[in-house]
Amino acid sequence: MSFRYYLYVSDVKVDMLLSQIDPKWARKSVTELSVGLKMVGAKHSVESEGPDRFTRLERVLHHLADHGDLGDVDEPGQYVQGVLPMQWGPIGDGDAVYFGGHTARTIVGLGGSTAHVLSTVAGETPAGHRMSPSLMPALLPQLATLASGGDAPDPDALGAVVRANSALRGPVQLVEFVAKRMLHGPCPYPELYPGEDRAVLLGSPLYVALAE
Repeated sequence: MSFRYYLYVSDVKVDMLLSQIDPKWARKSVTELSVGLKMVGAKHSVESEGPDRFTRLERVLHHLADHGDLGDVDEPGQYVQGVLPMQWGPIGDGDAVYFGGHTARTIVGLGGSTAHVLSTVAGETPAGHRMSPSLMPALLPQLATLASGGDAPDPDALGAVVRANSALRGPVQLVEFVAKRMLHGPCPYPELYPGEDRAVLLGSPLYVALAE
């Protein structure tokens, strides 16, 4: 029996997809009733982290494999699966995490919220109402800042992925993942790869796990 050592799991994406795959798959909830002088209120809190977290993820992964548009890094569908050596770490203000790697044909970046990193402790991420870094409008400015190295940010999204990957530091780890494709296109710096047709892929991961 093989086991996955998860680094990142997006409960938000998993539950969004699961609710469309099987609307009857109910999430556990705890209901607190508060009674006031003139009103009765019900407050619901969802237990997104629990023993069924990975069961929900596996249900989604099986559905994508059997019925979804699931491609690989070099030929991505709406969703992408892969096993790659990647560098990763927090970027921007620390509320985003970024994984960068490449195949012989494709430069790959995966970005999401540090709240979905399994070792994250509650309260360590910045407080307040902020757009999730899993969304492109929030992720791309942080990639551009990482890619710029203090210079003017790269206005091109695919170019920001290329330069952000080159700016990553730290050890390389072999990881497996499934991600939602966000951007895919030809590398905007063909001069860096003469005689090669390189593509660039940016995705938002459902999960990332060690594959070694």
